[in-house]
Amino acid sequence: MPPERAYSPPCDRPFREISPAQALIFCPEIPIYRSPSSSGSCCEPQVPPRVHSDHEDRSHKIMSTATAIETRGFQAEVKQLLHLMIHSLYSNREIFLRELVSNASDAADILRFEAIADEKLLESEPDLEINIDFDSDARTVCVTDNGIGMSRDEVTQQLGTIAKSGTAEFIRELSDDSRDEANLIGQFGVGFYSSFIVADKVEVFTRRAGAPADEGVHWLSDGQGEYTIETVNRPERGTRVLLHLKEDAVEFAEDFRLRSLIRKYSDHIAFPILMPAIVSNGLDEKSEAGPEAEGKDPKDKDPPDKNAGPTFEKVNTATALWMRP
Repeated sequence: MPPERAYSPPCDRPFREISPAQALIFCPEIPIYRSPSSSGSCCEPQVPPRVHSDHEDRSHKIMSTATAIETRGFQAEVKQLLHLMIHSLYSNREIFLRELVSNASDAADILRFEAIADEKLLESEPDLEINIDFDSDARTVCVTDNGIGMSRDEVTQQLGTIAKSGTAEFIRELSDDSRDEANLIGQFGVGFYSSFIVADKVEVFTRRAGAPADEGVHWLSDGQGEYTIETVNRPERGTRVLLHLKEDAVEFAEDFRLRSLIRKYSDHIAFPILMPAIVSNGLDEKSEAGPEAEGKDPKDKDPPDKNAGPTFEKVNTATALWMRP
């Protein structure tokens, strides 16, 4: 057995059938040994097994991690849509809430329909609802539903592109001075993007019903042409849209303003729309009478639980328009 030779990659010359002697002449870098168990025969070229270096292993891990967080550009039509919507609908900014609530209602409807065939999709929350919360100090408004939710691919498809055939027509209509902006948005189903009329940054947290908690999705964009998307852990199903309001849109982070918009545009939604209950002097506004009215000493009332979350109350009547008197 001849001594081992350092392995080097084979040459890239065109393959043709040659004898072992010719192989040593034309391509000497391939070691060809005679088998000790055979006379005059030649075994296959011996190629050492592939060994990955530490650098390659680290690169593979980095690439695997990078696939969890992506920065992508909006579809060209979305960029044009965002520009027109932000600059053309400034006078009717309040419609953003109507559109987000409508989307949340649609998500709940889809889950209710799919749960007929698969009750497991409801998980531990059979009651479908929409929650609206706000933070005046942080200038944020949050619309949350426990509907069908979205997978990562669905988020990319629905929030990063507009696949509907009516998109071009919508843009043409929106560019026309005779347009009715508010009605057009609902007609063409692009209401989510109206969020950027009042927000300089929008975040979406979502998980599709039936998917494991570690398949949650976080979507983030400032509406300027790109968005980021990553896989996150989200125990709750459904979708949470968090708006970071512009400085001149802080009015929408007020309880009275949001309640009035819900009653104006979304009172007919079939699912309950919940907001934090109004609290005055530690009491819900609905119970104007304090402990004195119940014959109790005010000093004996239970102290509020600081760790307890806010109490939510229903804001809409949940009655369809055609069923009202």
